[in-house]
Amino acid sequence: MTVLYIASGACSLAAHSLVHELDLPIRIESVALRTPDSPIHAVNPLGRVPALQLDDGTVLTENSALLPYLADLRPEAGLFAPAGSWERTQIQSWIGYLTSEVHVGGFRPLNRPERYSADEGAHPGIRAQAAEQLHQALAHIERHLNGRQWLVDERYSIADAYLGVFAGWLPRLGERFADLAQIARVGAAFRARPAVQKALAAEGLL
Repeated sequence: MTVLYIASGACSLAAHSLVHELDLPIRIESVALRTPDSPIHAVNPLGRVPALQLDDGTVLTENSALLPYLADLRPEAGLFAPAGSWERTQIQSWIGYLTSEVHVGGFRPLNRPERYSADEGAHPGIRAQAAEQLHQALAHIERHLNGRQWLVDERYSIADAYLGVFAGWLPRLGERFADLAQIARVGAAFRARPAVQKALAAEGLL
């Protein structure tokens, strides 16, 4: 059986929610991160989630590949778009932006400054710069969402599921990010979806 490896509260929530949204026959396996004995290392040598292990043992990683793959399993659900369409290109563009500018460019150095310097004295500066970069990246999304319900073509897509995960991380960052009302709105709409509620409950986040 196909297995989706996730970690509670991680970016894998987007893929986890899609499994429920699309009613896919995929088993969810929750694993610990940053521990040498975690079973995720046998699936993904990088020790990261999400990771999707297919019936034949093939493994797919990275949200930028995994979210489109899952959505294409149920194209009639309309969470992605037909191959070759402008809408599909736009959804892919936003997923790429969220991956590079928001997740890797912002949250990663903010949460794990030790990956950027072994000098603990440098970590506060790394975090401060990361927070500024993250806010700038999110401000671009905030401006785009003005007058729009969702990121692309006024309908919920896999890009919104990915954004919804990051929106859920913002309250812990304090007042600096309280001005992102449109992103907060999308995050609330994401969390209100029954499939997301089911995923959050399974991850112990409700």
